[in-house]
Amino acid sequence: MGRRTLTRRSFAKLSAITAVAAGITSAAPVGLAQAESASDSTNVKRIRTCCRGCGKMECGVWVTVENGRAVKVEGDTSCFTSGGNSCAKSQASIQAAYHPDRVLYPLKRTNPKDADDPGWQRITWDEAYATMATKFQEVMDRFGGPSIMMMSGTSRCWCMASYGVFRLLFGSPNSVHPYQVCKGPRHFATLLQGAYAFSWQATTDQPEVMVRWGGSTELSNYDDSCRMTVDTAMHSQAFITVDPRQTNLGKESDIWQPLYPQTDAALALSWIDVIIREKLYDELFVKKWTDAPFLVCEDMQPSNGPIGAKFQAGTFVTKTRLLKESDLKEDGSQFRMMCWDTIENRLTYFDAQTQEWEGETWSMERSLVKGKEAQQNNLFPGVAQGWVPDQTGFGTDDGFERVIDPALEGTYEVTLKDGTKHQVKPVWEHFKARAAEYTPKVAEKITHVPAADIERAARTYATRLRPETGYGNGGIGYMLAIEHGCNAIQNSRALDALVGITGNWDTPAGNRGGTTSFLTPQMVNFAGNVTMGGGTPPDEETLAKLAGADEFPLLNWWQYWADANAVYEQIQTGDPYPIVAGIAQSGDFMNMANSLYNWESFKHLDFFVTVDFWHTPLSDRSDLLLPCAHWIEANATRPSQGSSGGLGLNVQCVERPGEVKYDLDFDIELYKAMGVPFSDDPDNPWPTEEQYCDWYVRATGMTWKEFAAEFQEHGWWDCKAMPPEWKSTWGFYRRYQLAMLRPDGKPGMQTPTGKLELWSTVMETFYPEESDILPDYREAPLSRTERPDLESEYPLICNTGRRIPVYFHSEHRQLPWCREQWPTPRMEINPADAERYGIEQGDWVWIENENGKIRQVADFYEGIEPGVINCEHQWWYPELNQSGHGFELSGVNCLVSRDLRDRHCAASYLRGYPVKIYKATPENSPFGNPCPCGNDGTEIIHDASDPRLKEWAKLHYKGGE
Repeated sequence: MGRRTLTRRSFAKLSAITAVAAGITSAAPVGLAQAESASDSTNVKRIRTCCRGCGKMECGVWVTVENGRAVKVEGDTSCFTSGGNSCAKSQASIQAAYHPDRVLYPLKRTNPKDADDPGWQRITWDEAYATMATKFQEVMDRFGGPSIMMMSGTSRCWCMASYGVFRLLFGSPNSVHPYQVCKGPRHFATLLQGAYAFSWQATTDQPEVMVRWGGSTELSNYDDSCRMTVDTAMHSQAFITVDPRQTNLGKESDIWQPLYPQTDAALALSWIDVIIREKLYDELFVKKWTDAPFLVCEDMQPSNGPIGAKFQAGTFVTKTRLLKESDLKEDGSQFRMMCWDTIENRLTYFDAQTQEWEGETWSMERSLVKGKEAQQNNLFPGVAQGWVPDQTGFGTDDGFERVIDPALEGTYEVTLKDGTKHQVKPVWEHFKARAAEYTPKVAEKITHVPAADIERAARTYATRLRPETGYGNGGIGYMLAIEHGCNAIQNSRALDALVGITGNWDTPAGNRGGTTSFLTPQMVNFAGNVTMGGGTPPDEETLAKLAGADEFPLLNWWQYWADANAVYEQIQTGDPYPIVAGIAQSGDFMNMANSLYNWESFKHLDFFVTVDFWHTPLSDRSDLLLPCAHWIEANATRPSQGSSGGLGLNVQCVERPGEVKYDLDFDIELYKAMGVPFSDDPDNPWPTEEQYCDWYVRATGMTWKEFAAEFQEHGWWDCKAMPPEWKSTWGFYRRYQLAMLRPDGKPGMQTPTGKLELWSTVMETFYPEESDILPDYREAPLSRTERPDLESEYPLICNTGRRIPVYFHSEHRQLPWCREQWPTPRMEINPADAERYGIEQGDWVWIENENGKIRQVADFYEGIEPGVINCEHQWWYPELNQSGHGFELSGVNCLVSRDLRDRHCAASYLRGYPVKIYKATPENSPFGNPCPCGNDGTEIIHDASDPRLKEWAKLHYKGGE
């Protein structure tokens, strides 16, 4: 059951394919691996698994185990999503698994929370569970479940219980996730406008024109593998990078758009303006699958429209000025969205309830049969092309009783049911006008990108190089940077619209959302999201208690995170209700909001638990510190979280040391301690790890052991070529035509109207500020334009968050192979600015604003604009034995404003704010030392020769070095 190739012949052989497709809606302890022997010795094994050294990309690796100990990590060439790549973080993972500082036993605090020494005391797991059960139940009984906050990290799915499992246990909506500033805003925006997580691009499909916008996956394995990113860029006919700084791979690009920090929407709308004016858009997609033809009655009060679903629980009735049949006559339908037919010069409609146009009869068979295989070049050997249905139109061959042609342009007069006459225009006219506000000449002034370069990039992206394929050149890989300047949702909407109107939405190499396999969408994150039916999902009333929902109305629709700033403030104030306890399963407080304020908040909690690998800054504020498993000790499914299209497994390679608990086992046992069934089977309320794993893969018809054995033998699965009985939709493109995206089994997108909503009915209903109904640009709130008064005191703009090849956010600072390569945080600065401030390469520099000040090392770089510095994020110092481990010395989020956030999703303002800098000297530095030091004057590690790195390199296995 290895990778399968979907040829025309094999596609035709898929029995009753339309019936199968019609049945698809959107939708060791467990057995140490019995893997191939790497030598004649039976004590050496080579085990196929999935690296989680960075937690983002799904990189296939082999782990060599000698006498029970992992000794080597190397790439697995069966994993087409990473192409056999194994980066520095992956190979250094062995140093984490056997690190002398790894937490191996449950610990409880015996000293006050502000003491440098927590006074950790080893306890039993029984005591740990009893303590948690008692404390959490007391809080729930006294204050209610929402008084417990939950934290998790990112993308190691088994330790992400705050995304689901803890919410079901405590009945609390107050999850604090890095997802709020990392992928989440993009997924929020694409669900609001089209479909969940359609920001992901299928880079593995090899786009003809590759666009990397605000990221450098060649370094970080962030949205795509390093190897895949580089190979795809080299294979593409044109390569465009959009980034304020020249990235490593960006120097190879054909076009670099060095926009000023946080001006992304202005640039995206300018591209759209060029594309519309030069008619480079996909007119049929725009007419049939966006709301562009829907008529807007601007001088009408918003009235009831289609019904939408909130993301977690509940429905709502939209309030919109889009013209409905119910606005025209008393017995009219609020679901019939009015358009103008240019053939018969009359009103016609699209019915959002049936997802059919007037006179249309939709058919899966008709939509599916006409088409062809994708025609992508340079696919990884053996990867299937996938099936591309022909675009359907408005003719009789497309299921229409009579041909219609919905107007995109023009002004029309209608009479409302109250007898008043009104002028109406299609949404497209409004969208065109919005884009025209950002002509290249206007955008040049905002973004600092020359107008001619903007026009060239837009044409290069949108002009189809192979029009015979019937689809565009590929999507856009837009990434983390666009989420951090208070216009996160609108940046993402503009880019989603850009992808859509150019015919790159769910097409080969386009933006396709998360990979689908035999797993339901809720099961993509193994163990973290779902129980086996136990627990109680928070209802709509409970979700309305989300911290921050009153200030950010769209959180009442999204419901998936509490605003971190609001949670930390509520901990300190108790308003509008107290938050007094919490639990973190990975995660930290340094990734968003102001780190100094967040740190203070944890001191106010009555009870807090951290489940982690290390003694971290967060554990320094915890009452219990509990040990967890490493990825070479884990069993889990791992489909591509993005659009890479692969499915692999984490397979346990070695035994878990000490009293380490796998996070899945911890979750089940915490449920048991609190008397809450984890399973809906009354005869087995608390399943074993193996039973959970068997349940997870049951759709394959195999047990976990059988499935893992298949994986060992055949390698990674291509989700475009899975057996039909697994019901994966990934082998089909244009799934909106095939009723494969909506949970109701109808064609269309996941919005209230079923269209890609350029005019957003969700936005109009929950946040009816007129300028935000369409994608729009707003200046960052502390930009030079918005706050020119700050320039004299804070003359530089601080950008942050660039990828570091040996680190993953706050991780790996204690791994010798990583730290010796990158011992200190670096502040990139243009040499012209450095000369102005009297700073030399390698100097420690103070970076300061009204929120705090930190130190990082000057690193000269011509690849950023003068007037801008670029700092590194989430630094802390494991070598400092003090409370907080020195996060305040160099952590750039100590400079972040607590109050300024994205107006829709509350994402923190993490990039593009004003600061001042000056050289650190003995006279202005604590202990007379420009190098950051701990409370006792101990220097941080700042050189690869530091002997503390040698101590960390003494790996421990079964009690010995």
